[in-house]
Amino acid sequence: MAQQLLMPKATAVWLVDNTALSFDQIAQFCKMHPLEIKAIADGESHQGIKGLDPVQTGQLSREEISKAEADPNHKLKLADPKVRVPEAKRKGPRYTPVSKRQDRPNAIYWLVRNHPELKDAQVSRLVGTTKSTIEQIRNRTHWNSANLTPMDPVTLGLCTQIDLDLEIERANKGRPLPSAAADETLAPTSETEKLGFGAGNDREEEEKEIDAEAVFAKLKSLKRETPEEDEEDDYRR
Repeated sequence: MAQQLLMPKATAVWLVDNTALSFDQIAQFCKMHPLEIKAIADGESHQGIKGLDPVQTGQLSREEISKAEADPNHKLKLADPKVRVPEAKRKGPRYTPVSKRQDRPNAIYWLVRNHPELKDAQVSRLVGTTKSTIEQIRNRTHWNSANLTPMDPVTLGLCTQIDLDLEIERANKGRPLPSAAADETLAPTSETEKLGFGAGNDREEEEKEIDAEAVFAKLKSLKRETPEEDEEDDYRR
């Protein structure tokens, strides 16, 4: 990012009032027209602007001013800043390398299928595409829809997993949580354990009852057979 002069008009006013620099030198340094600098010197313009000392702001040194005053052809140069301000990131679609642009439709198709909650602007930020392309892929009107294969954009290197998770979190923010249908169909484990234990006891009791009836039936049959055998023995005797 090229360094820029702060408040060029106020700086021009100060240079006109406090230095012997030429109009051309001041105009070149402040990115203004020489006629504007002449108008400032004549008091025809910028009368309400208070001059700003570029030496105090650290944008110009005394030595640089003295060198320019001694040589009319010398061009003033901004001093190196003591603090580097990071360049602000440009807002807009993510830049996609040319070698990976052919994979964007597959990545868009994957996002549309697996994360329908994402808005077109979010998909555009993740893979660097246009809303019209997203709409065509979503509606299956894209010219290559028949050959599209859903592919994870993270795997393709079009975005990071952190960016994807962040966009998904933003999309789901404020949305109602899905109702727990399991509570309507599944009982707590404590109840199911009790039910299972009780059901086993009932079965055992049923089996015991069945066995008892069978035993009593056998006993009754034995009782019936014994008198008949005694009668046959007495008859034989």
